[in-house]
Amino acid sequence: MNAKPRALLILDVLSALLLAAATYLALIYAPLEAVMGAVQRVFYFHVASAWIGMLGFLAAGVAGIAYLRTQNLRWDIVEVAAVEISLVFFFIAIVLGSIWARPVWNTWWTWDPRLTTAAITELIYIAYLMLRQGIEDPNRRARFGAVYTLVGAVSVPITFMAIRLFRTIHPVVIGSQSAEAQGGFNMTADMKVAFFFALFAFTVIFADLLWNRIRLGHLAQEVEQRKLKVMQ
Repeated sequence: MNAKPRALLILDVLSALLLAAATYLALIYAPLEAVMGAVQRVFYFHVASAWIGMLGFLAAGVAGIAYLRTQNLRWDIVEVAAVEISLVFFFIAIVLGSIWARPVWNTWWTWDPRLTTAAITELIYIAYLMLRQGIEDPNRRARFGAVYTLVGAVSVPITFMAIRLFRTIHPVVIGSQSAEAQGGFNMTADMKVAFFFALFAFTVIFADLLWNRIRLGHLAQEVEQRKLKVMQ
């Protein structure tokens, strides 16, 4: 593998600094929420993780379109990288949501529309990675992945809009609060600083991880091509 670009090294350091700053803002700078107390602080990373999960799934769909148009396997590498990273972030969002729900809803999990669609989205992309493993030909695997991510991307807007389209107890923090929602709150100015900074920090972290994962994907592709040549 070629030496890591200087720009990527800078992005690595920047990502670490932004994560540290976001942690400080969420745990110390933002005021304690009057009703929910300290557990509300997971909200900042919960939303940021969910945002990155959805962003990556949509990015994978865009990469799938690019592959179908160009037949260039580089886009397949981008697609897989985006899905793998987003799966981790989306899982973190689900776990943090459960931690928040336990004291607020008195349960770790409930089949609320937002939680249900989020779980389905996570399972869709876990299946994507599993099914890819059963296809040996790189081009067939890439075509399958491209079509799959296009179909799977439909689940992202459904998950996002679930709390606005259906009766739900999941709070809507930005926008009109649902009457049935439990644990909703209005953010103070300091809370908004922590919230939007976390979104920004996690977006930069996603870009950093994606770049690193793409570099690993190119290396894996090169190894796979050499194996195929040996087997021929």
